[in-house]
Amino acid sequence: MLINIDNININQFITKLFNWIKDEGRTKYDESVTQLDHSIQTAMLARKYNAKSSLVVASLLHDIGHIILNENDLKVDFLHLDLNHEIVGAKWLEKVFPESVTEPIKLHVPAKRYLCTIDKNYYKKLSFSSKKSFNLQGGIMNNEEENEFLNNNYYMDALKLRKWDEKAKKKNMTMLPINDFKKDILSVIKKENIND
Repeated sequence: MLINIDNININQFITKLFNWIKDEGRTKYDESVTQLDHSIQTAMLARKYNAKSSLVVASLLHDIGHIILNENDLKVDFLHLDLNHEIVGAKWLEKVFPESVTEPIKLHVPAKRYLCTIDKNYYKKLSFSSKKSFNLQGGIMNNEEENEFLNNNYYMDALKLRKWDEKAKKKNMTMLPINDFKKDILSVIKKENIND
């Protein structure tokens, strides 16, 4: 169930968001980790590489579209269609977060396609689920798609996010609690769109 942001303050929103991700993120999208663990691992990598707060938040929330769509490996039709989780997630987040958060989220699938287009070895590094979804998401980019991707102001952030995304699938890793990312969210959230 999506969070209604009307008539709640920032701290209530963050608490509800984290609780929702913890509850709904127990399912698996990839074969090795839960969606919650994957999100936290991606954000931890962003921190490890000293990313700005907006990119840490984008890393934490990049696959929220999978949770919104209830897209996980328990579904019979899992990975049979591209449900555009990146667009669904970015669209849902844009009322509360700036473009510096939502654009890298929107672009992390095109970033995978771009990296596979320019580096044939990148595809070999993808997880099983990422390889399967690659073709559903459009496969190798044509020149027009490459140019469109490269002309987006956030393409570099999307490339970083994509590389962390692929590495953030480790089993039995020591995880930070999701609440550890609250200060990152507080630093970038659109305060004027939430009651305070």
